[in-house]
Amino acid sequence: MKTGSPSYILLQNPPGLPSIAVTWLVCCIRRSNLIIDWHNYGYTIMSLTHGKQHPIVHLAKWYEKIFGRLADYSFCVTNAMKEDLRTNWHINTAVLTIPRYTVLMGSSCFYHYSAITLYDKPPSIFKETPLDIQHRLFMKLAEEYAPFKARTMSECSEVEKSVFTELDSRTGSVTHVQGRPALLISSTSWTEDEDFSILLRALEDFEQFINDGAQLPSLVCVITGKGPLKQYYNHLIEKLHFKHIQICTPWLEAEEYPLLLGSADLGVCLHKSSSGLDLPMKVVDMFGCCLPVCAIHFTCLHELVKHEENGLIFANSNELAEQLKMLFSDFPNVTSRLNRFRKNLQESKQLRWDESWDQTVLPVLKNP
Repeated sequence: MKTGSPSYILLQNPPGLPSIAVTWLVCCIRRSNLIIDWHNYGYTIMSLTHGKQHPIVHLAKWYEKIFGRLADYSFCVTNAMKEDLRTNWHINTAVLTIPRYTVLMGSSCFYHYSAITLYDKPPSIFKETPLDIQHRLFMKLAEEYAPFKARTMSECSEVEKSVFTELDSRTGSVTHVQGRPALLISSTSWTEDEDFSILLRALEDFEQFINDGAQLPSLVCVITGKGPLKQYYNHLIEKLHFKHIQICTPWLEAEEYPLLLGSADLGVCLHKSSSGLDLPMKVVDMFGCCLPVCAIHFTCLHELVKHEENGLIFANSNELAEQLKMLFSDFPNVTSRLNRFRKNLQESKQLRWDESWDQTVLPVLKNP
């Protein structure tokens, strides 16, 4: 079956080595427009492993800079990246004076390139989880992970309990367990750009707050994901001896992750952008679930996390510990600051991914 040449070819970067050059060549041959979707810079990710001065990192930076300019359009995930592409990479609204097809096709056609901010937005599966679905999820996870199991057995055989919820089978009603722990959640790919020792030290401080008499709930801290440093951090977790905090590092099924986010009380993000110019997708998903977030500071985080509005921004483990203490000091009171952040998210009427695409991308595709 033969297909015609596409009007556009969309390429996500990273990874872009060697795909940017290859895709540009294909676009030249097929007379298609190349769109690069910049989520980060590949060379900055490589620098986490090889160091900023490694020759391969310098080569990758040169490659991205040169071939990135060959796109007809560039989408990027923050205004900070858009400005960086304009200032340092010379990717902005302009007319390129090199004919695209002169060498390959003998054509005198010119092309333009521009940068457009296209923020990541959560898909519709990320939303608050109804209490009855929360209970089913907790009961399923309790079969494999001890922190989800009920602390005490119910006196009534018709009542089914998890650590957070209980179902009365006589009425079908699901309620929160009185005195339940707070559910803290984070997700990670366990790589060098996230230092989870910051969270572990903050949890040690939180435990000490309780030991010193602070009226705070117990915590169940769930850290989802898998990656190269997971075993290293699991060894650190095993050395911790908490009485009031349980830490769980499950690998969830794809459909379980949004449900758990929608069931949590607070999210924590330790992602530090390798370039300082992209935003953590995990926070985007958490906000889709109306889940307030404590996130570690980096350059452009303010484009997503509004301090004291939909969450808090911290710089180190001490600040995170104090934020956890403050947010959970009157848990689960509906008038708490934590619930105020949640209400702000509920009232913000966030765009979903398909809506954002229609508003930002479709006009470009319809009017090249």
